[in-house]
Amino acid sequence: GFVVGHAGLYQALAMFAVAYFIIGMTVLSVCAIATNGALDAGGAYYMISRALGPEFGGSIGIMFFLANVCGSALYVLGLVEAVVDSFGIPPGQEAGSGVHILPQSYWYELLYGTVLLALCLLVCLVGASIYAKATFLIFLIVAAVLGTILVSFFATRPLKVPIRLPDVNGTETDNGFFTGFSLDTLRDNLGGRYEVDYTTGQMMSFSSVFAVMFNGCTGIMAGSNMSGDLKRPSYSIPRGTISAVLFTYLVYNLLAFLMCATCNRILLQKDYGFLRDISIFPPLVTVGIYAATLSAAMSNLIGASRILYALARDDLFGRALALAKKTSASGNPVMAVILSWLVVQVVLFSGKLNTIASVVTIFFLLVYATVNLACLALEWASAPNFRPTFRYFTWHTCLLGIAGCCVMMFLISPVAASASLGFLLLLLLALHYLSPSSTWGYISQALIFHQVRKYLLMLDVRKDHVKFWRPQMLLMVQNPRGSARLIDFVNDLKKSGLYVLGHVELQDLDMLPSDPLQPQQDSWLSLVDKLNVKAFVSLTLAPSVRHGVRQLLFTSGLGGMRPNTLVLGFYDDEAPQDGLARHPAFTSAREEVPLGFPPLRAPTTPKLLSAREYVGIVADALKMLRNVLLARQLESLDKAWELRRAASPPPTIHVWPVNLLRPDSARYADTCSLFLLQMACVLNMARAWRRARLRLFLCVEAGTMPHAQEEKLRQLLKDLRIQAQIQLVPWDAITHLHWQTCQGPSGGPAEEEEEEGVVNFPTNTTQVSDEYVCAANKLVLEQSPAPAVRFLYLPRPPADTSLYPLYLHQLELLTRGLGPTVLVHGVSAVTSTQL
Repeated sequence: GFVVGHAGLYQALAMFAVAYFIIGMTVLSVCAIATNGALDAGGAYYMISRALGPEFGGSIGIMFFLANVCGSALYVLGLVEAVVDSFGIPPGQEAGSGVHILPQSYWYELLYGTVLLALCLLVCLVGASIYAKATFLIFLIVAAVLGTILVSFFATRPLKVPIRLPDVNGTETDNGFFTGFSLDTLRDNLGGRYEVDYTTGQMMSFSSVFAVMFNGCTGIMAGSNMSGDLKRPSYSIPRGTISAVLFTYLVYNLLAFLMCATCNRILLQKDYGFLRDISIFPPLVTVGIYAATLSAAMSNLIGASRILYALARDDLFGRALALAKKTSASGNPVMAVILSWLVVQVVLFSGKLNTIASVVTIFFLLVYATVNLACLALEWASAPNFRPTFRYFTWHTCLLGIAGCCVMMFLISPVAASASLGFLLLLLLALHYLSPSSTWGYISQALIFHQVRKYLLMLDVRKDHVKFWRPQMLLMVQNPRGSARLIDFVNDLKKSGLYVLGHVELQDLDMLPSDPLQPQQDSWLSLVDKLNVKAFVSLTLAPSVRHGVRQLLFTSGLGGMRPNTLVLGFYDDEAPQDGLARHPAFTSAREEVPLGFPPLRAPTTPKLLSAREYVGIVADALKMLRNVLLARQLESLDKAWELRRAASPPPTIHVWPVNLLRPDSARYADTCSLFLLQMACVLNMARAWRRARLRLFLCVEAGTMPHAQEEKLRQLLKDLRIQAQIQLVPWDAITHLHWQTCQGPSGGPAEEEEEEGVVNFPTNTTQVSDEYVCAANKLVLEQSPAPAVRFLYLPRPPADTSLYPLYLHQLELLTRGLGPTVLVHGVSAVTSTQL
């Protein structure tokens, strides 16, 4: 009557259609989730938390608890209004007469509400079985009352209904009319005519009437809230919920039509209890109103208690809800019931039903939107284990349900809807950072997998272009304890590219009962988290380190995301140091280094690979057209100190884009030199290294035109958009040493190291002496001030494998005492001067 009196028949039917459209879409989602596995206590909370994870589940659980609490208070207040309307002393009279014996005031009505709520509490404390019996009895009563009302519309003759309303001057009297079936009455009630609500004194509108009406449709979760108490929830919830939705929709529409055709507007707007006046048996209508509101109040109270119990049992809020875990001997969560009752009692202070109707509606709409979101996420994730027996839903129905809920929330009250979403966001953030991890599974992981797979298939390596090249690193780590700073440094070098930490375990799977790498995986992933690097972990078993690195180079990555650059620590005789224990990630947080990593190798213990095998790994990577970086003394790089020191000038990065072991063939614009420049620039672009300055060294000889060379190099840097300071370095002294010792195998000059498009391995280590290499090392070392890190050109290994130890020896001499140094050899074009 309230709805059609203010909104008229057309708008009332539209409200029912919108409300039941939202509810229908949500019911389909509820049924899908409810039939996809065993349900436990908590209903919608249980469904959402197990589908979307603890953050969403916990925050929506609190919102749904509040919705049920406010809903219970709303129905208690509605029952109080009905009781006062029947038995209250009329306004303006000192004492009642006949049945009108109850005083009317805010405090008296609060007292009546408290007594009625205590009755609901008693039923809920006894347990779900007595509640189920009570609700079935109430259902029979309400069905009987509904039958008599429908008969009354046809059997009752036209009559005048006197209406007394409170006014500023005392009592205002008006008359409503039950006209029987009348075309004029129907026409008069077709359109909307919003007036002031006589219970609250507020002007009604479409949104405020819809907010009150929607609370008559929120019982769809009553069955799912008791999922823990049902014998077969997956069977009962879909059938019971769908039946209830269809039944109530038909009843509401039928009643709306009958009221509009028989009751005038004054009766509908000024007397919400008019059905009692026109009934063939008025007391039965009163009983029906009491029964319906009492049932709804109990349903919401027991639903709130089950949600609170489920939240407490899942330990999402720690000790805050520990009390709600306590149950009776029969399993009834009595403390959760009592806590819910206390919160409902607080809400009763709001005083009037229509005052809290919009808040309750928005809470319910938010929960329904999230139920639809949970089902949508499960459907979009395409997980094989999501196969509900209820199939009458699609992602379209979920999306429509979400859209309907969100639109109606903001139509009802933009302020309350925004506040509810803000509160939900705060709960989400709090649970994300404070709640313990769960074993329920995270839908976000399934959705991420689904999207990543789709985009990886779209990432076509045939469409790669040098303009969009980025480094994709495979860093080989023997023991993270000795490589913490190197791991951190390579993380700065990756420039949003792929970063893989590779490790080779020297064992034979044929001789083992199970895979030894699986137990190590967690330690490596924990290390990645603690060091805060964006890296994947790839572990392999192999008979030798070289075979293991080959495996990883061939198999690491997926589709268009594969490592294009191999990074190795340097092979020398220095004793490894435990940099992990001194790393800020562990020293500042006072956390232990993750278990699972063995102690570092003692200086006297033989290495796991030989010098020949180490150089062989470099040669293998170059054959596979992978770029190679050899990092020496990176564990001595204190990045925090280097980059945050206040002293001027800022830290520098020294770049030597010339092959110091082959000065006769050095070119600044070959592929390797340009790759070296690119890597130094990429490091400088990293956020932590932006304060640093690039310094590029141009080696010149007497008799040449150094300024012309400098200008040419400066133009190259300008074309490549690389900002660097160029420093000329005379190296006549060391080139003189070179020409004294540099003779090819036939006594003539050695062949060129690289020709365009040709991969060859000249025996360049036979052409320079240790004296020359030491002089080159001294030249690099003399350039002051000392840089934070140096980038040097890495020559190709010789074709003759017997010369591998000599090649490595000369690299060691070249980089000895230089501090943090990266030797770089590039085989791919990585720079572009085009837009």
